[in-house]
Amino acid sequence: MTLRFGTAGLRGPVGDGPDCMNVPVVVRTTAGLAAWLEANGQGDGTVVVGRDARTGSAEFHTAAAEVLAAAGFEVVAFGEPLPTPVTAFAVRALGAVAGVQITASHNPAADNGYKVYLADGAQLAAPADREIETAIDAVGSAADVPRMPVAPSGDDLVDRYLARVASLPRSPHRGMRIALTALHGVGGETAVAALRSAGFDDIHVVASQFAPDPAFPTVAFPNPEEPGATEALLALAAEVDADIALALDPDADRCAVGVPGPRGWTMLRGDETGVLLGDRILASSPPGSLVATTIVSSTMLGRLATARGARYAQTLTGFKWLARAGDGLVYAYEEAIGHCVDPDAVRDKDGIATAVMVADYAADLKQVGRTLLDALDDLHRELGVHVGDQVSIRVDDLQRIGTVMTRLRAEPPTTLAGLEVTATDLAESPGPMHTDALVFESREDVAGGPRVRVVVRPSGTEPKLKVYLEVVTERDRPAAEAILDALRGWAASLGDENP
Repeated sequence: MTLRFGTAGLRGPVGDGPDCMNVPVVVRTTAGLAAWLEANGQGDGTVVVGRDARTGSAEFHTAAAEVLAAAGFEVVAFGEPLPTPVTAFAVRALGAVAGVQITASHNPAADNGYKVYLADGAQLAAPADREIETAIDAVGSAADVPRMPVAPSGDDLVDRYLARVASLPRSPHRGMRIALTALHGVGGETAVAALRSAGFDDIHVVASQFAPDPAFPTVAFPNPEEPGATEALLALAAEVDADIALALDPDADRCAVGVPGPRGWTMLRGDETGVLLGDRILASSPPGSLVATTIVSSTMLGRLATARGARYAQTLTGFKWLARAGDGLVYAYEEAIGHCVDPDAVRDKDGIATAVMVADYAADLKQVGRTLLDALDDLHRELGVHVGDQVSIRVDDLQRIGTVMTRLRAEPPTTLAGLEVTATDLAESPGPMHTDALVFESREDVAGGPRVRVVVRPSGTEPKLKVYLEVVTERDRPAAEAILDALRGWAASLGDENP
């Protein structure tokens, strides 16, 4: 079995053989990418190569850069581990024909990956992914692929990126105390530099998680969404009496937000941060601007767009689709704490820029005695109460995921949490929404009663079945929470051996 392109490139365990991440696989993949670029008239262009600090990343980065240089490309290869958004920014800033980032993002420590950006600055997407795979298959032995040494470069691009991020804030207020964790990834120094460039100086970091460490020793899974991953961050936030808490994933393309509330510190869900940032960005965007999210995210952004005179698009999961949602895009997000707050510069999710934008919004609210939770409550009053959750079922045997999906297709539920639902199989959709996912929705209740929406799909990057839940009511949060809890139980039951 050969490691194949999934979401935006390769991702898998570091090890020997064609089904793992190793130097020969990276060499052959890069040779195939180079051949595809040449065949598409881009053989004399610039390619940006970056990396994180995972096991193998330095060797894979060198291999990719040297193969591209030997193939005749102008290669900009960063000399140090850097956040993925910096590579995405550099592709756009240089007018490069492609970008490669060696990273496995928030995957477990044993994994690494090879992420590809195309000339428009967005992630690899169809049909280019299959075409590049065909080109890779035509490459012979990795030992026969030419390589040429490449000198590190691109330091000025980091400065340009930081200057761009510092230009995003909309408020002059900076009275914020920020707690920050990098979760042992590469985002710590860049995030602190970006926040300081934007005028935020009162920053406290989780010291035990600040320096890059490929072993990720303090977390079971280096993902801010995972239970327990942000415990140290929230403890620090409480200790220093912070105003907000920010958690980056290991390659810093995603950002989770923690806030103090009546019951202590808690992390906002990606959908909650998403609608807050959507409202913030639309407030200073031209009428008719476009915002976008995915089929597994909350429907609240669509309601917000209508209320603000904006356009709204819904895409499949992944920023390879969101970044290409349409002209006039000013903001896109997915519920898995990924936010694109500056599509003109970075056509991908960007945890660093998100951290700056969230801090800026929170500082503006603090100036008038309000918080992000207050702003979120306002939106719920205006647009309806939207509560949601994600249930992830991690498996050791991938066949179990297929078994569950087959069973749900054969015997879809007709009721969920006591509400009648209809099923839509997106695998049968002939259009751009074709994907391996099932959607269960109750009908729109004209009397203002509760509505539910559930999406079930296999993860594109991890051995998980993911179930996305949303309940919408006009005012009744306790009723919505009770229905959501029932949906959680149903979703969890999908992982039972004998449901």
